[in-house]
Amino acid sequence: MATKTIDANMLAKMFLAGAQNIEAKKEFINELNVFPVPDGDTGTNMTLTILSAAKEVTALADVDMKNLAKAISSGSLRGARGNSGVILSQLLRGFTKSIRDEKEIDTAALAAACQRARDTAYKAVMKPKEGTILTVASGIADKAAELALETEDLEEFIPAVIEHADEVLQKTPEMLPVLKEAGVVDSGGQGLLEVIRGAYDAFLGKEIDYSAIAPAAGNSTAVKVSVEEEKEIKFGYCTEFIILLEKEFTENDEHELKAYLSSIGDSIVCVADDEIVKIHVHTNDPGLAIQKALTYGQLSRMKIDNMREEHREKLIRDSEKLAKEQAEAEEAKKTAEPKKPMGFIAVSIGDGMNEIFRELGADYIIEGGQTMNPSTDDMLKAIDQVNAETIFILPNNKNIILAANQAKDLVEDKKIIVIPTKTVPQGITAIINFVPDADAKSNEETMLDEIKNVKTGQVTYAVRDTHIDDKEIHQGDIMGIGDAGILSVGQDIAETTLEMLEQLVDDDSELISLYYGQDVTEEEADAFTQEVEKLYPDIDVDVHCGGQPIYYYVLAVE
Repeated sequence: MATKTIDANMLAKMFLAGAQNIEAKKEFINELNVFPVPDGDTGTNMTLTILSAAKEVTALADVDMKNLAKAISSGSLRGARGNSGVILSQLLRGFTKSIRDEKEIDTAALAAACQRARDTAYKAVMKPKEGTILTVASGIADKAAELALETEDLEEFIPAVIEHADEVLQKTPEMLPVLKEAGVVDSGGQGLLEVIRGAYDAFLGKEIDYSAIAPAAGNSTAVKVSVEEEKEIKFGYCTEFIILLEKEFTENDEHELKAYLSSIGDSIVCVADDEIVKIHVHTNDPGLAIQKALTYGQLSRMKIDNMREEHREKLIRDSEKLAKEQAEAEEAKKTAEPKKPMGFIAVSIGDGMNEIFRELGADYIIEGGQTMNPSTDDMLKAIDQVNAETIFILPNNKNIILAANQAKDLVEDKKIIVIPTKTVPQGITAIINFVPDADAKSNEETMLDEIKNVKTGQVTYAVRDTHIDDKEIHQGDIMGIGDAGILSVGQDIAETTLEMLEQLVDDDSELISLYYGQDVTEEEADAFTQEVEKLYPDIDVDVHCGGQPIYYYVLAVE
């Protein structure tokens, strides 16, 4: 029998199953990234984005299409991380705008939603590039529109769309030479496909493990539970199961089992008939109860709940309420203070880098950058903390610029200007050239001009084997990465950095700034700086402790 519509409850299940599936596949998706650097990768960013929306969905008391659409859109927009996460959030935003007023979704409504998702995402990207997640989304929209004219049966429609999406994904290496050189398909497109595949599993009624998207997943509120609070619950696990008896269960057996369960817990229920025994026990070691039960037969309908976790959830809810009240009080206090004309938010990582930005006048530091891209919500929270009429955001990473712009679009009470700094040195140059007495527009123009003069190099290690930029790279190799790609590959940090630096310095270079990371000692940095000064005696060389993880050196040539 054909299935012609999807209601809100089914759509919620499909969305959560899609989130679960990409979470399960995120490392596989990360492996598709072209650059073999130890950064926060596509799979991680897309997963964190969709889990933010999943948290909103699981919190819904009653599900209808309108509040489901709002939860998915709002949760993904605020939780978006990295370019792939922002694009995914825009796809979800467009999709949910299309279906929010529907009671049920048929093939025509689904096709219209896919088209609006595609259009919304393309508009969000300043320079859309084919061979990416956008191409896969476009292929989905085109195929959905075609199929909606041919069938009303979703059991035909959905798998046909998925099959076509996979075909488009397999063609992405022919659209982007860098994918072909690395021998991979687009990671963002693969992530989108995994979301849809997971959703289809739920549509088919397959059993889904939703553990990764439980309501507590991703909860950003940290609550420390004291020993006294833990003691309120003597036995932490509510354990239930049914024993499918394989031998006679006598009265003596029942007394023996109850006595054993009483020795390891309380709240005992043991109800038996000729074929099954129903067990309920609160215990600190469910495994002991299970092992004992297995001596009587096989187990079914097993269920274990962490009652201490439930207790923590109550504490979390109480603390969230308190935090909200404190935030409202703090906001009222800030409102009473006059706003300064202009302020700065900088994305940074490493104690040294953070301190440099603070000394240069940054009002708020978002820790993140390479190893963990901050979300749109992180940006919004930072904006709330800066009491200024105009706020400049320095993303300092090309994978964070879209999230910063998305935050900008969500703010109404302050003017937000995103300076598209792609590296920390560009961000430092931008804030150095800020003139407090000039207006915001003049400062924006000055900073945009000055960051063009900064050439950046970053030195790290490869996390996988690959072939890119005509270079054969093996796991563990040291890589020097410039603004446009990998400039040097070697086994020695200093030699690889010097080889990269040689390609960045030219006759117009006047200053080399070195920022050494947490895995480089001050003595090693000083020795390396002396080598640089000998090679380039006519260029000023500054060295700073950046303290950044992952990257041995970050350097700028101006």
